[in-house]
Amino acid sequence: MLTMERQSIIVDLLKEKQTVTIQDMIEATEASESTIRRDLTEMEKKKLLKRIHGGATWTEQKIREMSILEKSTKNLQDKKRIAQYAASLVEEGDCVFLDAGTTTYQMIPYLKHKDVVVVTNGLNLVERLMEHKITAYLTGGKMKAKTSAVVGTQTINSIKSYRFDKCFLGVNGFDITYGYTTPDPEEASIKQTARSYALKAYALADPSKAGKFNFAKICELNEATLITGSLPKEILQKLDAMKTIEVIQT
Repeated sequence: MLTMERQSIIVDLLKEKQTVTIQDMIEATEASESTIRRDLTEMEKKKLLKRIHGGATWTEQKIREMSILEKSTKNLQDKKRIAQYAASLVEEGDCVFLDAGTTTYQMIPYLKHKDVVVVTNGLNLVERLMEHKITAYLTGGKMKAKTSAVVGTQTINSIKSYRFDKCFLGVNGFDITYGYTTPDPEEASIKQTARSYALKAYALADPSKAGKFNFAKICELNEATLITGSLPKEILQKLDAMKTIEVIQT
């Protein structure tokens, strides 16, 4: 059994029972005690659980979503390199979806000389798209002040009226077990919809988001090409071991 499968079973047990003994985990996964103890150590580091004598208890994550201002200044150079590479993938005549976010925002200057059409739910992207004279459509929906995103049923219906050559999604975390995630289920739904209406999907994430996860799942890692910066060797080895995951390091 793969590590991610084993840890997923442990998480399910903890969600169901809140407190689970090591023996229960051994029986559920058919793994050795030493393997389970290694899993618990790794999962505690990710704040998935709290170890106690003879087992573990479930720990609910405290979800805090950073504001657009906080995000815009964090890991800026990594974001610019990722954005420049992502923009290089956009071809003449493409229709692309740019997710609301700070890394997709950095893509815009690199698109200004291309004949492309952009659809976005990012209020923060609108002025810059206009500044660079890029043909763009803003989805309808409810404005979310904290992240400058437009969300809701109207947004999803708007996205469904388009077909994209490529979509570029911002994510708050990526993890082999939990995939691409974001704190807000409404924003996750927007990203899921855009991905399903695109021929090719890309997830943009600076290396600080590696191994992290949030409340709402967007999709599995193999359902979008990851564009990131230089990753730690141990994380890259895990990603490489998952043959179906495509990773581009800028």
